[in-house]
Amino acid sequence: MVIKMELSEYQKLAKETAKMDFGSREEEIFCWGLGLTGEAGDVASCIKKTFAHKNDVKDGIKENLGDMMWYAAMICVFFGWDLGEVLDDNVSKLKERYGEVGFNYKSVDREMVKW
Repeated sequence: MVIKMELSEYQKLAKETAKMDFGSREEEIFCWGLGLTGEAGDVASCIKKTFAHKNDVKDGIKENLGDMMWYAAMICVFFGWDLGEVLDDNVSKLKERYGEVGFNYKSVDREMVKW
């Protein structure tokens, strides 16, 4: 069964499943931020295993992307942001920056750092 929901509903449900009795605000944002980066690492690991080691764990990629979205929603809750507005702002920024060209590694027009 496929359930599609609005981002605001997802953000609300994420908050309902979250531990909210942290010792401090700093401890809370550390949990959300470090959780997000941990899940991103899991996504990278699953991609490596799937394509470099030929051990198909694409389901792990999907699961960990969901976990990343949960942490992103909780970071938005922490700062009082609407997840949908954050994503809308991001799309607007990318359209302004890349226009019709779209984003890819060749379209990034930035000076290379020379070490």
